[in-house]
Amino acid sequence: MDAFLSHMSIGFGAVLALEPVTLLGLTATLPMNLLYCFAGVVIGTLIGVLPGLGPVATIAMLLPATYALPPLGGLIMLAGIYYGAQYGGSTTAILVNLPGETSSVVTCLDGYQMARRGRAGVALSTAALGSFFAGCIGTLLLAAFAVPLAALAFKFGPAEYFSLMVLGLVGAVVLASGSLLKAIAMICLGLLGGLVGTDVTSGVSRYAYDIAQLSDGIGFVAVAMGVFGFAEVIKNLEQKGDREVFTNKVTSMLPSKEDFRRMVAPVLRGTMLGSTLGILPGGGAALSAFGAYSLEKKVAKNRDEFGKGAIEGVAGPEAANNAAAQTSFIPLLTLGIPPNAVMALMVGAMMIHNIQPGPQVMTSNPTLFWGLVVSMWVGNLMLVVLNLPLIGIWVKLLKVPYRLLYPSILVFCCIGVYTVNNSAFDVFMTAAFGLLGYVFNKLGCEGAPLLLGFVLGPMMEENFRRSLLLSQGDFSVFYTRPLSLGLLCAAVLLVLVVALPAIQSKREEAFQED
Repeated sequence: MDAFLSHMSIGFGAVLALEPVTLLGLTATLPMNLLYCFAGVVIGTLIGVLPGLGPVATIAMLLPATYALPPLGGLIMLAGIYYGAQYGGSTTAILVNLPGETSSVVTCLDGYQMARRGRAGVALSTAALGSFFAGCIGTLLLAAFAVPLAALAFKFGPAEYFSLMVLGLVGAVVLASGSLLKAIAMICLGLLGGLVGTDVTSGVSRYAYDIAQLSDGIGFVAVAMGVFGFAEVIKNLEQKGDREVFTNKVTSMLPSKEDFRRMVAPVLRGTMLGSTLGILPGGGAALSAFGAYSLEKKVAKNRDEFGKGAIEGVAGPEAANNAAAQTSFIPLLTLGIPPNAVMALMVGAMMIHNIQPGPQVMTSNPTLFWGLVVSMWVGNLMLVVLNLPLIGIWVKLLKVPYRLLYPSILVFCCIGVYTVNNSAFDVFMTAAFGLLGYVFNKLGCEGAPLLLGFVLGPMMEENFRRSLLLSQGDFSVFYTRPLSLGLLCAAVLLVLVVALPAIQSKREEAFQED
């Protein structure tokens, strides 16, 4: 506790010691920096809306363009692309069941069902407002708690990360509706899919069957677009006649008082969870979204609504992934450790301008640090002002007959998948996973646990093997370290609770189809 308070005093002391405010945070409000910020959030929103083409590929393509920009302006634009994509990814997830981003997969579960019930405007407004609040809180935490939170993340070793992944996979079982056995089977299938490719430790090719395109593994975009996008199209085309998917008329664009009452607590919980997990290496935003959905399902009184259009299932995950997007800058700017692929590209952008990421950024270049922090507040404000008026335009997409809409969905999916690696093989893989997703749908199996197993599996394996290498094969490393033991105990406790006959019967009753 003393160490934590010491770190806190250092963090706030650093804030108070930076005297000329105009030279620090307010540099973000200079006209050119505002232009860079606006360009970043607009590009990020468009990238988020387009399925498959995520912020990693976009920032990688635009990274050379930052050569000609000033350091602060370049970082502001790249940061805007990142958290702008978190906003935009929810749009197609809600309207056409296509996750624009990994972290938007969870939004599909209830957001799309809200759209089918004529509440697309409410779902989009909820996502925008929840994201705005979480983004602002995440930025505030970045400014005030950067030093102590980074110190906490620094205590996580490979054993702790492995235990965290185990807890995440156990949480996915709770997240899935329907049979527990089917949820476990889908997670195992995702774990097996994550094994395909080159072994990180030995460099040996595994389960690639001499197919060069599989040497780097199966692409997540192909799996997500297939299981959610293509499968949904196939399912809708199965309907006879010219029956439309969106049978209810759009009644309102903004949440009602009752909607606001129901979304406040999930947004607060999602913000807290996302702010914590965002500083951890790996898929912080995606893990936060899955965790927030699982949490909301456990604490909700109306569990039978989840998967059928519960507003809590949109508010919690959207707040979580945007809070995680903001706090993921903490380990980058304070320790020089990139927690995810986007932050790794941000390191490259800083190196281009001869800026060494790490603790010295706050002291040697405070204008850059606080200018970037303030730009995030400005960017979040720009995003909510930009997205709320666009809701009416997005909702009009639902008026397009589905026989005309589905070819566009397939084209955008194929474009997004192809542009990731410029590979036609990925498009065929997406089609194959689309057929597989259709079969899963017929069997009553959810795609979300499969995707979570697919994402967490490789990271879990890597940290498991790294832990054993460091401990020279001693498995006690997982239960002798307090943080790791606590996470494993939480996973075991969750398994025991879900396995209780009373809980299991209530769970089956809650997820029973009408």
